[in-house]
Amino acid sequence: MPAAVVTDAPVAVAPEALAATLIAPSDETAAAAEIVTKFLVASMVPDPETAALYISEPLKLTFTGGRKFSHPRESTAFNARRYKWVKKAMERTDVVPGRGETTVYSIGTLYGEWPDGTPFEGNRYVDRFVVRGGKIVQMDVWNDSAERLLTRHGIAA
Repeated sequence: MPAAVVTDAPVAVAPEALAATLIAPSDETAAAAEIVTKFLVASMVPDPETAALYISEPLKLTFTGGRKFSHPRESTAFNARRYKWVKKAMERTDVVPGRGETTVYSIGTLYGEWPDGTPFEGNRYVDRFVVRGGKIVQMDVWNDSAERLLTRHGIAA
Protein backbone atom coordinates (compact mmCIF):
# COMPACT_ATOMS: atom_id res chain seq x y z
CA MET A 1 0.00 0.00 0.00
CA PRO A 2 1.46 3.42 -0.92
CA ALA A 3 2.31 5.82 1.91
CA ALA A 4 0.03 8.80 2.48
CA VAL A 5 1.39 12.10 1.24
CA VAL A 6 0.98 15.10 3.52
CA THR A 7 1.31 18.54 2.01
CA ASP A 8 0.83 22.12 3.10
CA ALA A 9 -0.55 23.04 -0.31
CA PRO A 10 -3.95 24.73 -0.15
CA VAL A 11 -6.91 22.64 -1.28
CA ALA A 12 -9.38 24.30 -3.58
CA VAL A 13 -13.02 23.74 -2.62
CA ALA A 14 -15.84 25.05 -4.74
CA PRO A 15 -18.05 27.43 -2.69
CA GLU A 16 -21.21 25.48 -3.63
CA ALA A 17 -19.65 22.25 -2.30
CA LEU A 18 -18.87 23.89 1.03
CA ALA A 19 -22.31 25.49 1.29
CA ALA A 20 -23.96 22.13 0.70
CA THR A 21 -22.39 20.73 3.88
CA LEU A 22 -23.34 23.62 6.17
CA ILE A 23 -26.64 23.62 8.04
CA ALA A 24 -27.70 26.92 9.53
CA PRO A 25 -28.89 27.17 13.15
CA SER A 26 -32.66 27.37 13.47
CA ASP A 27 -35.47 27.48 16.00
CA GLU A 28 -35.08 23.68 16.18
CA THR A 29 -31.44 23.95 17.27
CA ALA A 30 -32.32 26.55 19.91
CA ALA A 31 -35.12 24.27 21.17
CA ALA A 32 -32.68 21.34 21.36
CA ALA A 33 -30.35 23.37 23.59
CA GLU A 34 -33.28 24.28 25.85
CA ILE A 35 -34.38 20.61 26.06
CA VAL A 36 -30.87 19.57 27.11
CA THR A 37 -30.66 22.33 29.73
CA LYS A 38 -34.03 21.32 31.23
CA PHE A 39 -32.93 17.68 31.27
CA LEU A 40 -29.69 18.55 33.07
CA VAL A 41 -31.42 20.78 35.62
CA ALA A 42 -33.89 17.98 36.44
CA SER A 43 -31.04 15.46 36.61
CA MET A 44 -29.21 17.59 39.18
CA VAL A 45 -32.16 17.78 41.59
CA PRO A 46 -32.02 14.68 41.16
CA ASP A 47 -35.44 14.06 39.61
CA PRO A 48 -35.04 11.28 37.03
CA GLU A 49 -38.77 11.15 36.27
CA THR A 50 -38.87 14.83 35.26
CA ALA A 51 -35.62 14.33 33.31
CA ALA A 52 -37.32 11.45 31.48
CA LEU A 53 -39.87 13.88 30.03
CA TYR A 54 -37.10 15.10 27.71
CA ILE A 55 -35.93 11.70 26.40
CA SER A 56 -37.07 9.20 23.82
CA GLU A 57 -37.19 5.73 25.32
CA PRO A 58 -35.08 3.76 25.26
CA LEU A 59 -32.38 6.38 25.65
CA LYS A 60 -28.89 5.37 24.48
CA LEU A 61 -26.89 6.66 27.44
CA THR A 62 -23.17 5.89 27.66
CA PHE A 63 -21.75 7.00 30.98
CA THR A 64 -18.16 7.28 32.16
CA GLY A 65 -16.23 4.05 31.83
CA GLY A 66 -18.50 2.90 28.98
CA ARG A 67 -21.42 2.05 31.29
CA LYS A 68 -24.67 1.71 29.31
CA PHE A 69 -28.01 2.96 30.62
CA SER A 70 -31.41 3.48 29.02
CA HIS A 71 -33.21 5.74 31.51
CA PRO A 72 -32.19 8.67 33.76
CA ARG A 73 -33.11 6.67 36.90
CA GLU A 74 -30.19 4.31 36.11
CA SER A 75 -27.59 7.08 35.86
CA THR A 76 -29.09 8.70 38.98
CA ALA A 77 -28.64 5.41 40.87
CA PHE A 78 -25.02 5.18 39.65
CA ASN A 79 -24.31 8.76 40.77
CA ALA A 80 -25.84 8.02 44.19
CA ARG A 81 -23.14 5.37 44.69
CA ARG A 82 -20.27 7.49 43.35
CA TYR A 83 -21.13 10.82 45.04
CA LYS A 84 -22.85 11.95 48.24
CA TRP A 85 -24.20 14.66 45.95
CA VAL A 86 -23.09 16.21 42.66
CA LYS A 87 -24.07 19.26 40.58
CA LYS A 88 -22.88 20.79 37.31
CA ALA A 89 -21.54 24.27 36.80
CA MET A 90 -22.67 24.54 33.18
CA GLU A 91 -20.18 26.89 31.58
CA ARG A 92 -21.06 26.54 27.93
CA THR A 93 -23.52 24.94 25.52
CA ASP A 94 -22.44 24.27 21.94
CA VAL A 95 -25.10 23.40 19.37
CA VAL A 96 -24.39 21.63 16.09
CA PRO A 97 -27.29 21.51 13.63
CA GLY A 98 -27.60 18.37 11.54
CA ARG A 99 -29.97 16.76 9.08
CA GLY A 100 -32.96 15.64 11.15
CA GLU A 101 -31.11 15.98 14.45
CA THR A 102 -29.18 18.43 16.56
CA THR A 103 -26.09 17.62 18.60
CA VAL A 104 -25.74 19.58 21.83
CA TYR A 105 -22.61 19.70 23.97
CA SER A 106 -22.78 20.80 27.60
CA ILE A 107 -19.34 21.70 28.93
CA GLY A 108 -18.39 22.69 32.46
CA THR A 109 -17.29 21.34 35.82
CA LEU A 110 -18.76 19.12 38.49
CA TYR A 111 -18.81 20.02 42.16
CA GLY A 112 -20.18 18.20 45.19
CA GLU A 113 -19.09 15.70 47.82
CA TRP A 114 -17.61 12.22 47.63
CA PRO A 115 -19.45 9.53 49.63
CA ASP A 116 -17.25 10.24 52.70
CA GLY A 117 -18.31 13.92 52.70
CA THR A 118 -15.08 15.31 51.23
CA PRO A 119 -15.96 18.25 48.97
CA PHE A 120 -14.70 18.59 45.40
CA GLU A 121 -14.99 21.14 42.61
CA GLY A 122 -13.48 21.86 39.21
CA ASN A 123 -14.06 18.29 37.95
CA ARG A 124 -14.26 18.80 34.17
CA TYR A 125 -17.14 17.27 32.21
CA VAL A 126 -18.41 17.13 28.64
CA ASP A 127 -21.89 15.76 27.92
CA ARG A 128 -22.88 15.14 24.29
CA PHE A 129 -26.57 14.86 23.40
CA VAL A 130 -28.35 13.96 20.17
CA VAL A 131 -31.84 15.47 19.94
CA ARG A 132 -34.38 14.29 17.34
CA GLY A 133 -38.02 15.29 17.13
CA GLY A 134 -37.79 17.32 20.33
CA LYS A 135 -36.45 14.44 22.45
CA ILE A 136 -33.00 13.35 23.58
CA VAL A 137 -32.20 10.01 21.89
CA GLN A 138 -28.54 9.69 22.87
CA MET A 139 -26.28 10.97 25.63
CA ASP A 140 -22.55 10.42 26.09
CA VAL A 141 -20.88 11.46 29.37
CA TRP A 142 -17.20 12.15 30.05
CA ASN A 143 -15.64 13.57 33.24
CA ASP A 144 -12.53 13.45 35.39
CA SER A 145 -14.10 11.66 38.39
CA ALA A 146 -12.23 8.38 37.88
CA GLU A 147 -8.86 10.18 37.76
CA ARG A 148 -9.75 12.14 40.88
CA LEU A 149 -10.76 8.96 42.72
CA LEU A 150 -7.48 7.29 41.75
CA THR A 151 -5.52 10.30 43.01
CA ARG A 152 -7.47 10.27 46.31
CA HIS A 153 -6.35 6.64 46.76
CA GLY A 154 -2.69 7.41 46.11
CA ILE A 155 -2.59 6.18 42.52
CA ALA A 156 -1.06 8.58 40.00
CA ALA A 157 -3.64 9.06 37.29
